[in-house]
Amino acid sequence: MTGTRETLRLLDVTVAAGDGWIGEIPAGGRLRIVDLHGNQAVDTLIYDARDTANRYSAVDTVRAQGAVYLTTGSVLRSVRHDPLATIVDDTCGRHDTLGGACAKESNVVRYGEHTRHQHACRATFLRYAVTYGLDKRDLTHNINFFMNVPVTPDGGLTFADGVSAPGKHVELRAERDILVLISNCPQLNNPCNGYDPTPVRLLGWAR
Repeated sequence: MTGTRETLRLLDVTVAAGDGWIGEIPAGGRLRIVDLHGNQAVDTLIYDARDTANRYSAVDTVRAQGAVYLTTGSVLRSVRHDPLATIVDDTCGRHDTLGGACAKESNVVRYGEHTRHQHACRATFLRYAVTYGLDKRDLTHNINFFMNVPVTPDGGLTFADGVSAPGKHVELRAERDILVLISNCPQLNNPCNGYDPTPVRLLGWAR
């Protein structure tokens, strides 16, 4: 393959706070997610683009790598243990895959009835998923890029201030044709977004 990254660029998209994105990255291609303002959480689902039932599995990824956090070198595995993508560059250093995505229902339980009508990642996922023929049953395990969810000594989870900063990025290499579904988290009630959701930039290359 010849050509520079610029000539092989697939996409350059800014995703507004609380909005989403869905698109395919071909095998060997790269996707970089840039945390433009810092302290943002980018909820992400990944599917085998040719068989969406073969989708990202947090359980199998954590078990295979023997670590709960994701960073450079982490292989993101599917429910069939297939490598979907590998984190090949990471200037943040740690990403969560245990905390799940916010939903209107979980917001009410955690933060009170007054949050029922606030935006949530599950709704954003579904809004974009249907454009590829997916539905609620396809919204399963996700990654929370840039989100800080420490595991406590007794095995619990806590939400903490982010460990990212303006301009930090994470870059994935697709190990097969993958479909990526993103919700740029609108969460206002915990520190994952610094209580102030902000835009992120997506850059993609064919190689």
